[in-house]
Amino acid sequence: MTTHLRDNAPSHFVTTDQQALADQAYRFFQSEFHHLNAEMDDTDDLPASVFPKLGEMGYLGLNVSPEYGGAGLDFTSACVITEELSRANAAIGLSQVAHDNLCVNNIYRNANDELRRKFLPGLCEGKLIGALGLTEPGAGSDALGSMRTTARKDGGDYVLNGTKIYITNGPIADIVLVYAKTSPEKGAKGISAFIVEAGTPGFKVAQKLNKMGFRGSPTGELVFDECRVPVENMVGLPDTGVAITMSGLDLERAIVCFNAMGIARRALEISIDYAKTRQQFGKPIASFQMVQGMLADMYTEIEVARTLSFRTAAMCEGLEEGAGGRGEIHKLTAAAVFKAAAATSFVLDRAVQIHGGAGYMRDTEVNRLYRTGRVLEVGAGTQEVRKLIISGELLKN
Repeated sequence: MTTHLRDNAPSHFVTTDQQALADQAYRFFQSEFHHLNAEMDDTDDLPASVFPKLGEMGYLGLNVSPEYGGAGLDFTSACVITEELSRANAAIGLSQVAHDNLCVNNIYRNANDELRRKFLPGLCEGKLIGALGLTEPGAGSDALGSMRTTARKDGGDYVLNGTKIYITNGPIADIVLVYAKTSPEKGAKGISAFIVEAGTPGFKVAQKLNKMGFRGSPTGELVFDECRVPVENMVGLPDTGVAITMSGLDLERAIVCFNAMGIARRALEISIDYAKTRQQFGKPIASFQMVQGMLADMYTEIEVARTLSFRTAAMCEGLEEGAGGRGEIHKLTAAAVFKAAAATSFVLDRAVQIHGGAGYMRDTEVNRLYRTGRVLEVGAGTQEVRKLIISGELLKN
C-alpha cells in the first residue's frame, strides 16, 4: 500500500515517505520490543527502559511541534507508527497511544503555552509518562454524563475528589490529564480538565488491575481525596472539558484503529507461517482449501478495515482545537473503530482456529494476541455505543 498523495488531497494511501517511516519504525520495534512480549504477558509489567527508548528515537510527541520537544509529524504518520509498534508489541503500542495521543496530544492541542513548556518536553523525551483520567466506576460508556469526580475552587487551587478506573498507564504515570466537574449543576457541560502530577497529596493509585490481555501495559484505579491542584494546571477554560474530551475521543478512535490493525496483521503473519509449516496427513495445512479460505478471509477483512482507517486518519489531519465530537468526523471515527475492532476479532478467531490446539495454549503468541484483541470491541466506547454514534449522525435533520 504505497503511493503518492495528490497535493493536500485526503487519501487512504500513504506516501512513500510515510511508508519508509513505517518500515524503519517496525525494524526498530521488532528488534527492541518484540522479544519482551512473553515476559510482559507473564508479569504484567512495562520495562522501565521502554519510554526512554521511544523518546530517544523520536517516537513520542509524534504530533507535537519540535518547539516543545516533539517530532512534528502529521496525524497519519503517527498512525502508521502506532500500527507498526502494535504489530511488534501490542501492549507497548497501547501504552504509547495512551501517553502520546490521550495525554500529550490533548495537552498540546488545548493547554496554554506555560503548561506546554512545563510538561511537554519531559513527556516527549520519555522522562515522564502520561495517562488520561476519564472513565469512572459505574460510568463506562456514559463517561461524561455519569461523571462524579468534582473539582471545587479553593483559593489558588482546585480540590479534586473522586475515582477513575481502567486507566491505561495509571499505575506508572507521572502526569495524568484528569476530567472533573467544576460546575456539577451543569451536568456534562460543567466539566473541566486538569493536569495532576504523581506525588500530589491526595492523589494515589488504589490498585493495579489484573487484565486478560494487553498485559504489560499497566492499568489501574486512581483515587483523588481532597487532592489540591493549582489553578494554573487547568487545561483550557473552566467548564470546557466536553469540547476537549470529544475532540480527543475522535482522535483516539482514529488511532486505536491502527492498534487493532497492527494486532490483526501480526495474527495473519504468524497464521501464514504456521499453515506453511504445520503438517497433517503428510502435507502442510496451507495446502487445504479450508485453511486457504480462512487466510483469504482474514486478509480481506484487514484490507477493508485498514482502508477505512486510513481514510479516517486523513479526515483527522489538522482537526482544529475544539473540533470533533459531532458531524462527519464523529461518525467516521466511530465507523472506523467499529470496523477495525470487528475485523480484528474475526482475524484473531480464525488465527486460533488455524493454530488448532496450539492456539489454545496460553504461552503461544496467537493466544496472547487473541486475549489482547478482545478489549477492542469494549474499550474507547463499546461496539454498541459506536453504532449509536453512527446512527445518531445519520438521522440528524
